[in-house]
Amino acid sequence: MHSFPEPALALVERMTAAAAADPSRAIAIQGAPGCNSHRAALEFAPDCLPLPCFSFEDALDSVRDGLADRAMIPIENSQHGRVADIHFLLPESGLAIVGEHFLAIEHALMAIGAGPFTAAYSHPQALGQSRHYLRARGIVPMSYADTAGAAAFVREQGDPGACAIAPKLAAQLYDLTIIEENVEDAADNTTRFVALAREPLAPGALAGAIAMTTFIFEVKNVPAALYKALGGFATNGVNMTKLESYQQGASFAATGFFADVEGAPGDAPFDRAMEELAFHCKDVKLLGSYRQARPRG
Repeated sequence: MHSFPEPALALVERMTAAAAADPSRAIAIQGAPGCNSHRAALEFAPDCLPLPCFSFEDALDSVRDGLADRAMIPIENSQHGRVADIHFLLPESGLAIVGEHFLAIEHALMAIGAGPFTAAYSHPQALGQSRHYLRARGIVPMSYADTAGAAAFVREQGDPGACAIAPKLAAQLYDLTIIEENVEDAADNTTRFVALAREPLAPGALAGAIAMTTFIFEVKNVPAALYKALGGFATNGVNMTKLESYQQGASFAATGFFADVEGAPGDAPFDRAMEELAFHCKDVKLLGSYRQARPRG
């Protein structure tokens, strides 16, 4: 808690106390009050109690330790790619993905005064999503742990030459002036979040719904192993909507893959495709099946 800037601490303390009184409604988020994860949690579950955590690990630990029922974690952005190292964080957490949410990102430039500004503080993702805007104005991007925390930091420092890029909600919470809205470089800027819980959804919870399943896998180190492993999805008509590789260890010899597909255990085409995948893999780990929040394709 005390890693947050002083202007955010009172809010964090109140929200933490509210979550502690009713953990079943608590959703752990990474960032100070007013961040995009805060917005995503309220859109996903309007009656929830957001629990601010300083890091992704803290948010996941809060769920695992029973301080929150779920966590809302950003995993990818339409403009800037991967947000969190989910390939490592999710398997280590022992939690399961139980939902997804797509959040339209609208960044605002905010400060204690009207400028001119020499530095803009925000999360690296927000800075990357606004890099053309900042470069055109000669404002130096300065990385911070999260967007709303950056807004609280600007309020705490009181530097008239500093500004923050954060959701409009942060300006309200930390008494900053919004200099300009919608400073993101792309109007369709969107971040995908996943909801994580201690237990996976029961198979019956997905009855009648279009389901997604997320998993990681490592193929055997033989020629054409990946081609053969993925063939089962094509032959069984299972749509793979995401496939991303990542290195495991320092040898650069073991490559892992992170994938999303349409379908869930109990669907015959999905089960056949996963059986074929497992035959060609050293390891396969399901991270969760959940309702599709947005049609793919």
